[in-house]
Amino acid sequence: MKFLKKHWSNLLFLVAIALLVLPQTRVPIQVFVQRLIAWSPSEIASEDRITLNDYKWSLRSLSAEEIDFSVSEGSVVLINFWATWCPPCIAEMPSLQQLYDRYGDRVDFYFVTDEEIPVVTQFLQKKGYKLPVYITNSSPPEALQTRSLPTTILISKEGNIVMRKEGAANWNASKVHAAIDALLAE
Repeated sequence: MKFLKKHWSNLLFLVAIALLVLPQTRVPIQVFVQRLIAWSPSEIASEDRITLNDYKWSLRSLSAEEIDFSVSEGSVVLINFWATWCPPCIAEMPSLQQLYDRYGDRVDFYFVTDEEIPVVTQFLQKKGYKLPVYITNSSPPEALQTRSLPTTILISKEGNIVMRKEGAANWNASKVHAAIDALLAE
């Protein structure tokens, strides 16, 4: 008992390190922390917005249906680049599911990953997500390319990139709702 009283802080530190090293506990801890620090994204100032002129992009649904991104030209679009192994991606998924539940019939959603279909399907089933997930067949247009996961992009009907956020965010926030409602009203 004297040993525990004398070395409790060292033991607590070792337990914390062990929890962060083991993948089974590390990922849930990372997801929890990411959710704590995830803010709602901000709109890009009008003068700083990039316009997407090229909608040429080939995708494949989880049911192996070929999709051409050009079908979304003239629509409000939300694209999320993500992966099942990415803690910030996992952290923001509940808010994206809620956003999809609210706007899925009025906004074109693309949840894009490069992972194998069985891995993605198992993840979605385990978490209970009902999202339109696509696998890339070709590189996205230059304005949409990213090296960070997650990256989420909101595009207006005119092709202007209104929001672009790298890292976890709270996408089911009033600020996002207001931006989407304004884009839909245009």
